[in-house]
Amino acid sequence: MDQADDYTTEDGLTVVTVTGEIDVYSAPALREKFINLVEQGKYFLIVDLDRVQFLDSTGLGVLIGGLRRVRARDGFLDLVCTQPRMLKIFRMTGLDKIFDIYDSVEDVLRHHRPS
Repeated sequence: MDQADDYTTEDGLTVVTVTGEIDVYSAPALREKFINLVEQGKYFLIVDLDRVQFLDSTGLGVLIGGLRRVRARDGFLDLVCTQPRMLKIFRMTGLDKIFDIYDSVEDVLRHHRPS
């Protein structure tokens, strides 16, 4: 993962933009990012994976860990992912049934915005 320091908060939702690779070498930085955000009281996370080129099992584990952390505090961790090869990973592992996956950050914001 080249960059996970980029995050913004909008309408109480925190958008974490991840680029590069999420693998055994880089996943610990993303894990720390999730831990720090939760410690700051940010339990409603949107993780934008559209600029991630590679994701391995360690990266999937970090995403699942982040999801568990926020759900323990009645939050959520939604994903933005449109890349077919990445979506295939989520389908093959069954994680598409665990995570809510959207086409854009705007779609997630619309879904969670109070009516």
